[in-house]
Amino acid sequence: MAPQSISEKATRRSRAYRSELRQQQAEQTRSRVIAAAAELFAENGYARTTLARIAEAAGVSPETVQGQGPKAALLISAAEYAALGVAGEENLLNLEVGRRLIAIQDCDKALDYLVAFVAEVHERTAKLGLALIGGASVDAELDRYLNDFIAGINQQVRRVLRVWRGRGWLRENVSFDELVETSAVICSVDTFLRITHRDGWTVSRYKAWVRRMLAETVLRS
Repeated sequence: MAPQSISEKATRRSRAYRSELRQQQAEQTRSRVIAAAAELFAENGYARTTLARIAEAAGVSPETVQGQGPKAALLISAAEYAALGVAGEENLLNLEVGRRLIAIQDCDKALDYLVAFVAEVHERTAKLGLALIGGASVDAELDRYLNDFIAGINQQVRRVLRVWRGRGWLRENVSFDELVETSAVICSVDTFLRITHRDGWTVSRYKAWVRRMLAETVLRS
């Protein structure tokens, strides 16, 4: 019995190791695909970026790229990856940037940190934002994904403001839902693109505006 038991344990360990290795390899492959997709979507836009070109850039087969989901879903994942370094994380507070934000106990310093983070993300993802908005206007599937993506961003805003509300930092004469919507619009990539790309403001001026808008419309005076 003993030799058989030892053999069975060794077999289980071997299977577990192989399973873990396959999972790691799959995650690495997905990361390569999403990183390649992010670069191509930003450079070429949605329509001109094909799954075949993503596969070539990632060094994988077209079938492997297809296995990661439709092109619309890849663009959303690429935007998440470019913004946060990960794709598919539903809660910002689980990431280092979220933990650092929540750890700041001073309202003014927390606002400064948030504004800097928002501007940094938009600078990094502005071209992907253009690809998203442009692609969604002509692709119904991408438009549906974009709606879900925006809803997810609103949830991230809600999580942060819920913490700030618990600290007494938010206005009390406006509903919480309205504060969430106001913050989401002020901090959106659409607003960033309008102000910096269309109106020609510098990023520094944009950051000062975002800070003032949040301070005046969302936070307690």
